Amino acid sequence: MYKLLTHNDLDGVGCGILATLAFGEDVEIRYNSISSLNEEVKRFLADETQHEKELWVTDLAVNEENEAAISDFIQSGGKARLVDHHKTSEHLNAHDWAWIATKEEDGTLTSATSMLYDVLVKEGYLEKTKAVSEFVELVRQYDTWEWEKRNNEAAKQLNALLFLQSIEEFADEMIQRLQHNDTFVFSDLEEKLLQVQDAQTARYIRKKRKQVVPVKIGTYLAGVVHAESYLSELGNDLGKTFPHLDLIVMIMMGTKRLSLRTIHDDVDVSAIAGNYGGGGHQKASGASLTDEAFELFVKNAFDLQTLRPDATENRFNVPENDLGTLYVNEQNDKFLIVQQNRKFYIMKNQQPAEIGFDSFEEAEKHLKREELAFLVTDHRYVRYLSERVKKQDLIVDQPVQRNQES
Repeated sequence: MYKLLTHNDLDGVGCGILATLAFGEDVEIRYNSISSLNEEVKRFLADETQHEKELWVTDLAVNEENEAAISDFIQSGGKARLVDHHKTSEHLNAHDWAWIATKEEDGTLTSATSMLYDVLVKEGYLEKTKAVSEFVELVRQYDTWEWEKRNNEAAKQLNALLFLQSIEEFADEMIQRLQHNDTFVFSDLEEKLLQVQDAQTARYIRKKRKQVVPVKIGTYLAGVVHAESYLSELGNDLGKTFPHLDLIVMIMMGTKRLSLRTIHDDVDVSAIAGNYGGGGHQKASGASLTDEAFELFVKNAFDLQTLRPDATENRFNVPENDLGTLYVNEQNDKFLIVQQNRKFYIMKNQQPAEIGFDSFEEAEKHLKREELAFLVTDHRYVRYLSERVKKQDLIVDQPVQRNQES
């Protein structure tokens, strides 16, 4: 008999599906949030009537208390294993009963589902099939966000399908499909449902783009938003909408949790999540809404100004325009990024600039972080240029750098 404690997201549910395929009715599965896992492990270890079962933990890590308790449990004759792929769990590799790997030998990012699949096949619990392998790969690509690089919408759709029903309904349907189909495909009904879901997700994200508040976390600038749905898609979209932000923090008041995302390679949100009792991946992590987190992300952020997204589909007001690129903030200050002598300068309200930047991207990032400015529409840009022409203060080759001697 087996007891599987796993996460309640797609990767964790994927582990539950594989365990059922491998062990059938001999496995009892519990899907857990990050915060509830340790209570489940503690309860299992304290109940001696459960000790004939082999404990498996997947896609989650145990705390120090349970780490020691599992070692004692194994030393006394019990059986337990832990399979995880989060960077913050790597310290558990000190134990023979744990296998933590963020990457495969060839550099491919892992998921708990892909790791468990390897274990079950290698040890003879499960036979590798095309359908199961395709399912596992979709889960892996979604959990690591590799699907976006590959433009594999099926991975995103699989996750959406999970949240259109209960975990149990999703798992039962997947198990039946994987047991009887040669390949993994969506049904016609599922395809239609997913189209509706995609439209709902897009509307939700558009609404949330207007609710982001900038909050400083040490040297980082985070975009904070209250959200309960489509967290992975939302976090990724907001990171791209506001690339000058170092990370996105999504607050779930109902569950008192934080979800952290970044699109930047030089930002490790798992380290930030660790400050609030959480952890996870470098680019995607979770944490508890502690008193400290509430003070910073909710209370202190309440009166802050929301960010404005840049105008889209511009033809004229675009980066590195010869006449400059126009931005405005909520105080209606106008900022023009212009290039002169291989440097980029920010002119505020048509005043000469003092600091030159080596690239347009650096100038824009500085402007957005310091002034909360946003790119205006072509219509507003053309009107601005027209007004300057009428005032006869628009000269293409005018000096934009302040003369220090004067």
